[in-house]
Amino acid sequence: MGKLQNKVAIITGGASGIGAATAKLFVEEGAKVVLVDLNEEKGSAFEAELKAVGAEALFIKANITSEEEVANIYKTTLEAFGKVDVLFNNAGIGRVTPTEELAYTEWRNTVNVDLDGVFLMAQAAIKEMLKANGGTIVNTASMYGWVGSPGSAAYNAAKGGVINLTRSLALEYATRGIRVNALCPGFIDTPIIPEESKEPLRQMTPMQRLGQADEMAQAVLFMASDDSTFMTGNTLTVDGGYTAQ
Repeated sequence: MGKLQNKVAIITGGASGIGAATAKLFVEEGAKVVLVDLNEEKGSAFEAELKAVGAEALFIKANITSEEEVANIYKTTLEAFGKVDVLFNNAGIGRVTPTEELAYTEWRNTVNVDLDGVFLMAQAAIKEMLKANGGTIVNTASMYGWVGSPGSAAYNAAKGGVINLTRSLALEYATRGIRVNALCPGFIDTPIIPEESKEPLRQMTPMQRLGQADEMAQAVLFMASDDSTFMTGNTLTVDGGYTAQ
């Protein structure tokens, strides 16, 4: 029996990268997955791919910064699968812009997706998990929630906020069956990283390679499953040694 047998997991940013790798692993471990993403083409294709191998999967196109669309994610999930056991709060954006050139609208958009969206999805999940007497939430933060990076003021601030939001929620619901932890990835070889950036990032990483989405998925599975039943309010930094420097 899989580690997530008969569990229902919502994965934001689920159409590609770490989200897609996690969805594949969750399915292998017995979960039913709900893929949330703005990219309808990729999301629908990935849903079909998972169903083709016998998985129970559902794609929902949604913007996690919209209260109405977040509410619809949970409504649709409950109609399809009847419950929510796991939330992998993974959707995010980021770009490098010198702070003196950073438009306030860009700041707000980054914080809106990377922090506000995480809050909205977690809040909605908690409401359903309380009815079911438990669940697990894994928020994607970043190693840049721990350390600074030139030109990434909005991203760094938002990801630092995700780490402390994770702690706060974990303490608030520690006696009510809901565990909340965060993944802090390093430089991961996903489509979000331009090809020309990969070699410099590899050189910046002590292990001298980029991380793989499958490696992040294994970390998420650990936090989402009963392998980590005494873990809450914590962060798992998987960064090839970057923050040890």
